[in-house]
Amino acid sequence: MYWQAYSITQIAKSIGVSTNTLYSWRRRDKWDESTALERVQDRMQVRLLRLTEKPDLTAHDFKTIDLLTRQLVRMEREEHRSEEKSREKKPKNHFTEEQIGDLRALVLDSLYEHQKRWYKQRERRNRFILKSRQIGATWYFAREALLRALETGNNQIFLSASRAQAFQFKKFIQLLAAQVGVELKGGDAITLSNGATFYFLGTSAATAQSYTGDLYLDEAFWINNFLELRRVAAGMATHEGLRRTYFSTPSTEEHEAYAFWTGDLFNKARPRGERVEIDVSHKALKNGKLGGDGIWRQIVTIEDAVKLGFNLVKIETIKMENSPEEYDNLYRCRFVTAGERAFNYNAMIGCCVDGFNDDVWPDWNPFAPRPIGDRGVWVGYDPNGGSGNGDSAGLVVIVPPAVPGGKFRIIERIQLRGMEFEEQAKAIQGLTERYNVQHIAIDATGIGDAVWQLVIKFFPLAVKYQYSAPLKRAMVLKALMLIRAGRLEVDAGMLDLVQSFMTVRKVQKGGVMTYVSDRKRGSNHGDLAWASMTALYNEPIGSESGGGNDSFVEEF
Repeated sequence: MYWQAYSITQIAKSIGVSTNTLYSWRRRDKWDESTALERVQDRMQVRLLRLTEKPDLTAHDFKTIDLLTRQLVRMEREEHRSEEKSREKKPKNHFTEEQIGDLRALVLDSLYEHQKRWYKQRERRNRFILKSRQIGATWYFAREALLRALETGNNQIFLSASRAQAFQFKKFIQLLAAQVGVELKGGDAITLSNGATFYFLGTSAATAQSYTGDLYLDEAFWINNFLELRRVAAGMATHEGLRRTYFSTPSTEEHEAYAFWTGDLFNKARPRGERVEIDVSHKALKNGKLGGDGIWRQIVTIEDAVKLGFNLVKIETIKMENSPEEYDNLYRCRFVTAGERAFNYNAMIGCCVDGFNDDVWPDWNPFAPRPIGDRGVWVGYDPNGGSGNGDSAGLVVIVPPAVPGGKFRIIERIQLRGMEFEEQAKAIQGLTERYNVQHIAIDATGIGDAVWQLVIKFFPLAVKYQYSAPLKRAMVLKALMLIRAGRLEVDAGMLDLVQSFMTVRKVQKGGVMTYVSDRKRGSNHGDLAWASMTALYNEPIGSESGGGNDSFVEEF
C-alpha cells in the first residue's frame, strides 16, 4: 500500500495499526530505499504466490501466471546485465578518493616514531638507512610506496636479493589495501587504476635496466655484485621527482656496499678539491643527516627504536638470545671485521642466486607438493646443543650435482625450536615425503643420536657422524673447496643461512685447530651451516663425483 502511494495515516486506518508502528517498519525495512523495479518485482511475486495457492485455477489465472513468470525472469535477466555492466565499469585495482584518505590516516596512525621520521624524509632523492633487524622497515616501506603510488602515479620498484624477498613487499601492500576494502591483483607486477605499477624484482641487472620509477633496494649489504647492480638500478630513478631508497642490516666492511655507505665510492674518481668528508658514526647519523654526496643517511639501532617507543621487542631478551658479536652486528648496526671467521662474507654472498628466476633454477618450485620433482636430494641435520641451552636444531635440503663437478643447491632450510627429539625425527620424515631423499646425514652429538635411532626406522641408510676436531675441520675444508670452486648455490632469500655460516670460527683447543659456533640460548649457533656441511660431506674431499652415493663415511 505504501508503494501504491497510500500515506502512513491511510494505511494505519486501513489495517488497524498505529502510525508509530508503521513508521518503525518503514525505517527498519528501508521502504524508501527500494527502487521502482524492486517494488514492482515484490508486488508481482506476491500476486504470483497468491495465484498458485488457489485450489482451482481458471484459464485467466493460467494466463496471468504465465505472464507474471515471464516478466519476473525478464526483470532478473536485466538486473543481472546491469550488475555485469557495473562490474565492467569499475576499474581493476582502483582506490576512491575516500579510500585514499582512509589509507593515509590508517598508515600514519600505525607508525612508530622511528618510522614517522622515515616518512618525514620521504621526498629525499637518495636515502640510505642502516638499520637493526626486526624494526619494521620492510613493512613500513611497503606502506610508504603504496601511498606514494596513489599520490604521484609513480611506479614503485622493489629490488631484493631474491624475488622471494621482494614478494614480502607485495604481501604487505596487498594486506594494507585490503584494510580499506581494495583487493589488489597481480603477479610479478601490480598495476593500479591510475597507471602506477609495483614491480617486485630479484637482483638481475639486465632485468632492472628496463624499468622506471621510485626505487627501494632491500638488504644492500647482502647483495652480490652490489656496485654493478646499483649502477644499473639507480638509473631507474634518473628522472626528476623519482627517489632511491637503500636500506639494510650491516654485513661486513669487506662488502662492496660499504664504500658506497661511507662515501669512498663518491670520492674515488674525484679530484681532491671535490671530495667530501662523511661521518658515518652512530652519533653523527642517529637522527639522520644529508651528506655532501647528496645521500641522506641514518643509523637506527634496536636501542634507538625502543627509546622512541618501539614496544614489540625486549632488549634484555635479544641480548640473552644472541652472542655479543651477533647482537652488535644484527641489532646495533656494527659491521663485522674479518677476524677468525672461517668463511668470507663476500664469498658466501657470491653463492647467493635468485632461485625464483626460471633462468637460474628452472626445476625448483618451493610451493609445489614436490618442490624439485623426482630429483634426488640430500638432507643434513644438526641437533640442539647437548648442554641444555635451548638452542635450535638445523635441517637443510640440498640438491647434489647431476654431473661430476656440478653445483650443489641448498633449496630449503628449517630451524627446529622447542621440539623434542621425536618431533624432530618426524620433521625429517616429512621431508622424505616431499622429496626423493637419497642421503640423510645426522650429527649424533647430544640428542642427535636419539634422532638417528628414530630416523633409521623409516630411512635405514641414514648416516650418523660423531663430531670431532678432525671431522669438523674436514667438513669446513670441504665447504670452502666447494665455495671457492663456485660449486655451491643458495637462494638469496636465505640470509639466515648465510649468517649461520658467519658464526663458524677457528679456535685452538688443546693445541689442535678446529671450528666451532657459539651455542647460546635462542641463537642458531650455526646450526644451519653445520647441517649443510654435514650433508655436503657426502661428497668426499677431492672427489668430483656428481650425485652418486658411492662414497664411504668414516666415523671419528
